[in-house]
Amino acid sequence: MCAQLSRSRAVLLLEVAQLYWEEGLAQEAIASRLGYSRPTVSRMLAQARRTGIVTVTVSHPIQRLMALERALAQAYGLTEARVAEAPPQGSDEEARAWEHGAQEGGAPGGISPAVARSAGELLLEYCGPRSVIAVSNGRAVGAVVHHLPERTWPHSTAVAMLGAAGDSLQLEDGPDICRGLALRLGGHYRSLPVPLVFGSLRSAQAVREEDQVLTTLELAGRSDVALTGIGSVGESTSPLLRRWMTLGVSQECRDKGVVAHLCGHHLNASGQHVGTSLCDRTVCLDPERLLGIPMVIGVAAGRGKLGAIRAALAGGYLSGLVTDEPTARGLIAAAQRDRPQGGSRAQDEPPGPRRRRRGGAGDGDRRRRPPARRTERG
Repeated sequence: MCAQLSRSRAVLLLEVAQLYWEEGLAQEAIASRLGYSRPTVSRMLAQARRTGIVTVTVSHPIQRLMALERALAQAYGLTEARVAEAPPQGSDEEARAWEHGAQEGGAPGGISPAVARSAGELLLEYCGPRSVIAVSNGRAVGAVVHHLPERTWPHSTAVAMLGAAGDSLQLEDGPDICRGLALRLGGHYRSLPVPLVFGSLRSAQAVREEDQVLTTLELAGRSDVALTGIGSVGESTSPLLRRWMTLGVSQECRDKGVVAHLCGHHLNASGQHVGTSLCDRTVCLDPERLLGIPMVIGVAAGRGKLGAIRAALAGGYLSGLVTDEPTARGLIAAAQRDRPQGGSRAQDEPPGPRRRRRGGAGDGDRRRRPPARRTERG
């Protein structure tokens, strides 16, 4: 439509538009400067928009992230997907914390603060004043708890899904995370005051049959929502597990095709649970019980975690995933590569199976229904 304007009119409209939108002058000031009335300036601004001299673009980085979230959820059959911006290297203190895997003041690293905050926001959307929240261990979950907004939910309960590693790594071990989450929510907690890994299968089996362990893991299996990290197996093995990843265990994992570690259990690339000598000696929630929790939120990021995340997704263990932009793009690209040649997956199931709901003994109707999203703020 600009072609219908004379050059002089187009120049005038451009000048008025620049004074108003770029320099921020009020219409009265523009009218005084150019010798027109304010209503005339108003009509000029309207004409500038109508003829395309001025265009309006609504844009924010979150728009790009939301598109990634939709693509990620569709590709893997997720109920929820949250993608946070990855801070550029060296841009600020937050970026340096992400780059070096640690945060100032001893807060846990492993994921960026932006990812941790996004995971915390999603967690609270599925929690309420009386919720039972199951948690794993590790740096990622510790970071989420560290950044979680406080609530006053005295009837909420945080419950551990694993035993205690016993290390001094702040907010990475199960008891610290459980206690920290309860403090954030103002509620109670139930940790597992037993070692994460025992020296023998017999010892681990005996401890699993103790009343306190049974009741705690039973509560974790009935939780409303679970938050878990996703560990890779190999060079990026979690510091909490490295002392148990002996040469023999490492070789066993390689022989069995293990690529991921989730809540004390090993998974292969297809998401199948792989029994190993380390898993046999670990005190943790059974993988079938994990599958029955209505909302399981996985939080992980980084190139080294792509295979592990895909394994957890393929196994149907996650109904929600929180990660950063580069990791999300990598996951989406991997899903696209897996599509059959010459066909579209638009009407097909995602690469990984959709999350399975538990329907076994002891499950009431509440366990078969997906949870209503709660947005209560205490």
